[in-house]
Amino acid sequence: MIIVKLFGGAKKTFSTDQIIVNQDNLTIKELLDFLAKTKPKNTNELDTNNLLVAINGVDSSTIGGFSAKLKANDVVSIIPIIHGGSTRIQFLIYNKTVEIFAIKKQNPNIEFLDKLREKFPNIIIQGISSNFILGPSHVKKIILLSLYAKKNNILLSKKLETDIIMRFAGTNQIIQAIKIVGVRNNEDFIIVAIGKKLLLDRLYDYLKSFLTTLPKNNQSFLKKQFNISSKHLDAASSKTPLEDLLTERAAVLFR
Repeated sequence: MIIVKLFGGAKKTFSTDQIIVNQDNLTIKELLDFLAKTKPKNTNELDTNNLLVAINGVDSSTIGGFSAKLKANDVVSIIPIIHGGSTRIQFLIYNKTVEIFAIKKQNPNIEFLDKLREKFPNIIIQGISSNFILGPSHVKKIILLSLYAKKNNILLSKKLETDIIMRFAGTNQIIQAIKIVGVRNNEDFIIVAIGKKLLLDRLYDYLKSFLTTLPKNNQSFLKKQFNISSKHLDAASSKTPLEDLLTERAAVLFR
């Protein structure tokens, strides 16, 4: 038996938030194929290119992706991702709307971030140095871990935003995390924002003039920063080995 938990659009597709599948030893792909065949007629298809799939709270991409084998009593969470337009990167995890903003360097950056939090107190806002971002998929996987930790009351700190920065840094020390991946003055940075869609729309309108593009290639920097060798990458069974090794590093911080 496999327990499938559905979120967002997947929940609407099946008109339920949980399905019991009385089969074992399926791969994630076989499970998704089974769900696609058994879903109610005249409902939206599951877009497998825009899903986060977690097995017992762990992102499946870190343990084999769609080839990962499921065992009896595994809990599989299926979380559709929603995207904004070309200038917005937005997705849904555990019914929480998350948006990523790439911000041009401000003087000073830290003061800019503090004022933003004051202006939008009902949005969770965290800043990350642009050097530590591989791309949207990398951010999604880290935020999935932090939101899973919050949902299960196992955050690394009392605040979700602190848990996020610690997972990007791969450390359970708050001061060390801020030192490693925190926002620095005179550098571009990334804002991760979590809140209601209407509030995120207001935040986007406010940030329009400060936006820049996401970094395109931080692989060399991140490999050096986290001592990840070509041998480590070659050993990872994944299409995105560096991204998944960084996610795995973040995942092992669970207490």
